[in-house]
Amino acid sequence: MGRWLRPRSMQEALALLAADPALMPFAGGTDLYPTQAARFAWGQEFPDAILDLGALPGLAAIQEASDHWRIGARATWAALREAALPPEFDALRAAAREVGGAQIQNRGTIAGNLCNASPAADGVPPLLALDAEVELASLRGLRRLSLSDFILGNRRTARAADELVTAVLVPKRDGTLRSGFEKLGARRYLVISIVMAAATLRLEQGRIAEAAVAVGACAPVARRLPVLEAALRGTRPGALAVAPAHLAGLTPIDDPRATAAYREEAAVVVVQRLLARFGDAAGARAA
Repeated sequence: MGRWLRPRSMQEALALLAADPALMPFAGGTDLYPTQAARFAWGQEFPDAILDLGALPGLAAIQEASDHWRIGARATWAALREAALPPEFDALRAAAREVGGAQIQNRGTIAGNLCNASPAADGVPPLLALDAEVELASLRGLRRLSLSDFILGNRRTARAADELVTAVLVPKRDGTLRSGFEKLGARRYLVISIVMAAATLRLEQGRIAEAAVAVGACAPVARRLPVLEAALRGTRPGALAVAPAHLAGLTPIDDPRATAAYREEAAVVVVQRLLARFGDAAGARAA
């Protein structure tokens, strides 16, 4: 490894990155270390210089603003798991409990999960279902991108070489919002997803007035399900029988964890289980 740079201000960090866009941003390191170790084992070079973001003030804060929630780029999964956030964040909290073990949750960051851009990144479907945006900073200024525009493919994002992700922004919305997360893996804990799904629902008089459902690990990027979302409107939670047609647009992938055919079938089951939990919760409240 070459240089290890640890700026003390955002301005200093952005100036360093502008001068040398090949710098590798470093936050929790939970993705960087295993990835680079694998590359090194095959004779590929480790990054020449690391840009350590650990000393930048404010990047780990989780804050409420007038019209949105701001999750700092260095907010860890453990912090998200314990944060006093409203019920629409329940899916993200549930995903935070599934990101590796306690050590990973204490080190891994939300921005690292997004920038790594794995198809199986547990944080992506809950954030997609919350209409999250990614805030990026450079010496040229700030810009925002919807999460669906930020993640372009497997390990690919829209982050420019001179930019840093500074926050994830989640808009506030009126109404009673509830959310949930469901994950399928080869075992119960400490596993990379085969299929996962997240949903955010707004209920009016016991029926779904608004639905956002996203599935991960079933395509090069996690995807919202607009056909299913439209079908859910006006129904009671858990009443709709999910069919393959509701998952139109998914392009399941083959990898060592599962075949595309298996994922195609499993996605229907996982989404049905997720939506059934909303129905169970509504029934429990009514009782």
